[in-house]
Amino acid sequence: MNLTTPKTILVTGATGQVGRHLVSELLSAGHRVRALSRNPEAANLPEAVDVIGGDFAGELPGELFKDLDAAFVFAADGAPSFVAAAAAAGVPRLVLLSSLAAALEHERDRGSVSQLHHSAIEEVVRESGVAWTILRPGTFANNLLTWAQPIRYTGGVTGPYPTSAQAPIHEADVAAAAAVVLTTAGHDGKIYAMTGPQALTRVDQLAAIGTAIGRELTFTENTPEEFRAEMAQYGVADGIVTMLLDYWSDTVDQPDVVRSPEALTGRPARTLADWARDHAADFSG
Repeated sequence: MNLTTPKTILVTGATGQVGRHLVSELLSAGHRVRALSRNPEAANLPEAVDVIGGDFAGELPGELFKDLDAAFVFAADGAPSFVAAAAAAGVPRLVLLSSLAAALEHERDRGSVSQLHHSAIEEVVRESGVAWTILRPGTFANNLLTWAQPIRYTGGVTGPYPTSAQAPIHEADVAAAAAVVLTTAGHDGKIYAMTGPQALTRVDQLAAIGTAIGRELTFTENTPEEFRAEMAQYGVADGIVTMLLDYWSDTVDQPDVVRSPEALTGRPARTLADWARDHAADFSG
């Protein structure tokens, strides 16, 4: 990223997986970073970060918005209140981390948990009166961390639609894209869709993890009904399960369309193999 004038950027969700990468991107480029954290003492962010206590659910400290150039909005519950407070405080730019589901490119997304949640927050941001940019990543590679325990203990995973093909995106690429739009001009009013650089079957996704940890892993197919029953035992909301099953079933015959963030970030997009190597410890502990 080419640095012109150092900017002061507020990062919400700074202790999350995208947020930590974003903080690192901004600091390495010479920008000033402020972070909102529910528990500043446990945030474990770099010393250079100005960590301010608070969350979307409560009253936000007045100093949170002082002298900001832009704010990164994590689409958590309570985000509309944060957006309203930022607008009232005169924050000049908002960058929202949304979801590709909000684009409604597929009928499966209409009325899904993700679409309803993210579309509502997008509308608030667009109507805020503040200059805005929206990032719409597709499925995150981090979602594969749900495989960590079965991989460690059984040497594989069980699930439906093994030949469906998705293009999981590395959280660091989302952060890199966010850093660009937060600190450079020309992005106001724009929406950026992004995915990983390859559409891979679920079997191939598992194989990438196996290569990273040096193990041959097995994908055992079960039925959608069996998957739904298993998720119910773990307390996963039925709406989330339906969203996953619809996504996987649709991408058997129509794999994810690849939309690399490379044009925005100026860097080659990280592959799933890259992500698996970065997270090898999560699967081999």
